[in-house]
This record gives sequence, structure tokens and C-alpha cells, in this order.
Amino acid sequence: MNNKKGFTTTILHSDRLLQPEFGALHQPIHTAVTWGYEDVNGLIEVFQNKTKGYSYSRQGNPTVAALEHKITQMEDGLSSVAFSTGMAAITSTILALLKKDDHIIASSYLFGNSRSIMQTLIEIGIQISFVDATSIENIKKAYKSNTRMVFVETIANPVTQIARLDEIGNYCTEHNLIYVVDNTMASPYLFKAIKVNASLIINSLTKYIGGHGNALGGSVTDTGLYNWVNFPNIASVLREQIPTDLLGITQIRKRGLRDGGGTLSPEAAHSISVGAETLALRLERTCSNALILAQFLEQHTWIKKVNYPGLASHPQHKIASELFRGYGGLLSFELTDKIDSLTFLNRLKVVIKSSNLGDTRSLAIPVAKTIFHELGAQQRKEMGIDDSLIRLSVGIEDIQDLLEDFTQALS
Repeated sequence: MNNKKGFTTTILHSDRLLQPEFGALHQPIHTAVTWGYEDVNGLIEVFQNKTKGYSYSRQGNPTVAALEHKITQMEDGLSSVAFSTGMAAITSTILALLKKDDHIIASSYLFGNSRSIMQTLIEIGIQISFVDATSIENIKKAYKSNTRMVFVETIANPVTQIARLDEIGNYCTEHNLIYVVDNTMASPYLFKAIKVNASLIINSLTKYIGGHGNALGGSVTDTGLYNWVNFPNIASVLREQIPTDLLGITQIRKRGLRDGGGTLSPEAAHSISVGAETLALRLERTCSNALILAQFLEQHTWIKKVNYPGLASHPQHKIASELFRGYGGLLSFELTDKIDSLTFLNRLKVVIKSSNLGDTRSLAIPVAKTIFHELGAQQRKEMGIDDSLIRLSVGIEDIQDLLEDFTQALS
């Protein structure tokens, strides 16, 4: 098997090519917390990064390692580290790499919890500027001499704004900035962030990669494009022990995963790994359903506005068409003043009222009253979140059943 194989073929055979014991097609679930060595020198060499191996499951496990290998293949990257959740991946990555008075330029449209942790980071001394990342000019204006990182999402949740990903990537390369792209809403099937010069790629594995709403997980992938040699915050002990191209991802594993403790369980890793095998198949159906639903809602009398990158009316439709294989399964819409959003949601029978994304089932939630409630009215207004906004994560149901469900709920 080589890199010329297709996306799904590569993922399907990823575990098998690592040669699990007894010819298993999946990496077995290794529940061991620790590993013993006949010769103590072997244990010492693992601790000193002189040889590959396992010492304690908080920072490494064979089942989790197999998933990390699979994610790296998906993103065409260099190496990956898995975490217990997507938020653990974000928080651990930033804390592992940045110091007090370092500066981040972040999209002002970040998901609520991502925005919340950014606010916490500000309180402990990391400087953060929130900008409209749909224009490269806003990134340029926010740049400072102490800027270390730019952090954006591929498709913003819930209003679906799309950052100027390619231009930001070029700018970060020119200014030697770590370019972090949260690829959760597009997934590595719809978008290869390495093609826009991303340094690090974040994924919430809970969403499309796992895909079945049965396991939490997150990951960060080093694309190999960033030169860590000149990055001032790399620990001196790592510079002495680790190959230069692995300095960043190793510091994230050591200071972020090992010290932070956001460890992914082997059971969850196995579930996510199996779910990932059908990522492409699920997203083909999801994207098709989402586009049909978005077009249906845009034409409906009781719908005031629909946010979906696949619609020609979307402000970033052109860039989405240029960069993405498909437009994703996330859309949101505003009802007219004549329709109460909560009454409408309660009339839906097929679509589930739930807070998750990227499930095989379609899920809907009133945004302002739930996941973005803590931000307050002013920040919601700045992010384009109307009080009536409903977020819809489109699943793989038969499209006719979804259309009939929305038709009867709006009737």
C-alpha cells in the first residue's frame, strides 16, 4: 500500500499494514496502563526518546498510536497526537507552545468553547486579537512583533463563515508564524489544510471522523511545513534529543498530552478508528443532503436566512468551491418573526434536538439559548448569531424523509 491509493482505501488498510498480532485487520484494544521491560535499559531508552516504545498510557498506547497514524495519513501530515477531546487538543497545543506575552491572531467566528478558552488564555497573559478572518487584510492589521500563531477554522460554527485560508497560509509562511487550522467542520476528506500551508491541523474526532456520536476524541497533526528550529519556545532538552522536524509535535505530546493529561482512552480510539473507515462515504451522503435541504429552506416562506457554503448566496461560496471537495454537513438558518423557533424545533420528528455535530443522524439546536448563551448578546451579534438562529448538523437519512419532516414542521 502506498500514498497513491485513494482516501478510503488508505484508511481501510491502515491498521492492517501496521501488522497487528495474529493478522488482525484492526489494531486490538490495548487496555494496559503500563509496560514492563526485561532489561531496564530498554525502559530508559524509551524515556530518553532513543527508541520507540511505551512506558505509560497517559502519553502513548498502541491502540491510540494506530489512530494517530491513521489521522496523519488522512491529513497527509508528518505526525499526530490524539487527545481525549477536541478542546483538549486545542488547549494543550497552545499551552505547550506559547508563553506569557506571546500573541495569537484568532478568527472572531470561533466556536463558543474555543472562544471561551481563548478568553481564559488572555487572563493568564497570552495576548489574543480576534479578527474577521474572511479577509487577509484583518490578519495583516493585527500582526505584532510578538505574534507567534494564527488560529482559524475551516468552516465556522454555526454561521459557516469561511476564512481566507489560502491567503492566510501564505502570509504565515512569509512571517514564520505557526498556522493552526481547525479542520473539524470540513474534515480531511473535504479539505486538505496542508495545501494552504497549515503548520498544525486540529480535528475534533468526535465529529465527522468518528462520525457516530459514540466516542469523544481530538487530535493535532503536524504537517511538517513549519520550521521549528528557530521557534524560540522549544525546550532545550528536546532540541538535544529530538529530530528537528519533530520538535513541535514532540513538545505538544510531552508538555500538552503528558503534562496536561487529556489522554484518549484505547476504547474510544478503537471506536473512532473504525468509524473513520466510512468517513468519505458518510460525507458524500451528508453533503448531498445538506445542499438539498439548504436550497429547500432558502426558498421557504417562513425562513428569513440560510447559511450554507454551498449556496450561491453565501458570501464565501466562491472560496469554498475552490478549496473544498464538498460544502459539509453544517448549516444554520433564521426563522421569520412569525415562527417561534422552539415551537418549530419541537415539531421536528426525524431531526433530533441535540448539541453534537457530525453524527450519522440529523441534529438541530437553538444556538443563542444553548451553546452560545454564555457569550452574551453583544458577542453573539458580532458573530452574526441571531436570537432565532437554528444550527443543523445534517445526517445520512433518506433525503425525502428529511424534506417531509421540515415541511410538516413549517406547515
